[in-house]
Amino acid sequence: MEKFDVAIVGAGPTGLACGIELTRRGISSVLFDKGCVVNSIYNYPINLVFFTTPELLEIGDIPMTSLNEKPGRIEALKYYRRVAEHYKLRIHQYEKVNGFTGADEDFTVVTEKGSYHVRKIILASGYYDIPNRLNIPGEDLDKVIHYYREAHPYYDSDVLVIGAKNSACIAALELFWTGARVTMVHRGPSISANVKYWIKPNIENRIKSGEVKMYFNSNVKEINQNNVVIATPEGSVTVKNDFTFALTGYRPDFEFMDHHGIHLDPVTSKPFTNPATLESERPGVYLAGVIVAGTHTNEVFIENGRFHGKLIADDIAGTHLAKATHPEAALAGGYSSE
Repeated sequence: MEKFDVAIVGAGPTGLACGIELTRRGISSVLFDKGCVVNSIYNYPINLVFFTTPELLEIGDIPMTSLNEKPGRIEALKYYRRVAEHYKLRIHQYEKVNGFTGADEDFTVVTEKGSYHVRKIILASGYYDIPNRLNIPGEDLDKVIHYYREAHPYYDSDVLVIGAKNSACIAALELFWTGARVTMVHRGPSISANVKYWIKPNIENRIKSGEVKMYFNSNVKEINQNNVVIATPEGSVTVKNDFTFALTGYRPDFEFMDHHGIHLDPVTSKPFTNPATLESERPGVYLAGVIVAGTHTNEVFIENGRFHGKLIADDIAGTHLAKATHPEAALAGGYSSE
């Protein structure tokens, strides 16, 4: 069984930041991700441009460069690969963590591929890989898509977009521009007020002109192979449909946390943590990134989640974990089987 001081579940920007801060303190760590490095960014739309400027995405004091004022998805992927390589982070890609047992200073982390002995655990698994389900008939059909990547495959198709926030509006516009026949459904009365200022009037104009059909105050009740059934204020409507984009948001893996003794606030679903250290109510298990925010996923982004690593690493280092218990390993940068 391989041994490390800390196991980090999630290799997104926050997980990488945690690994970097631990490395700087001579504490060994291993990162696990069920996908690739920064898997959530990889799953963003191919042509996505970040709303923020490069310096707010930086981790590990390594500058991020961009050809434009705001970086795109490809630039971000390249940057985080470079950071991981620079700090020689031990990252196990495509290795899902099934769970962990034990107690503080003596945990066993079990993955799809093996078991690891660690002293501390950091959960930085984000939320983007668990879509909010509609819980309606037909949701599991192959035509239902929870991640919009690009518009080209849907040219000359009847496409439904469920939702009215940024991702839904961007997808609807790109699909329309590419030649898809786009219908939108939203349970609220209007496009979300939080949609980016250059997107909101554009989609509203497409709806007003009838180029994009919108059903406000409505819900999809059933998805069939060739159509969808929508409940509207005027009654039930059946709409021809080839593909359905269920862009209704995502959530952290609450079940995983609850199963491992990390309880949530019943109102906000925020896990109980020490705000100064981000240690959960289960000693030795820390939380980082967006999972700290519960269902309020718009409170934590890369821009502020990247600082969680320092808080956690300072607390772990304060226990003299590496120096007091394994001084020879601390001098060598941590311990492992290699």
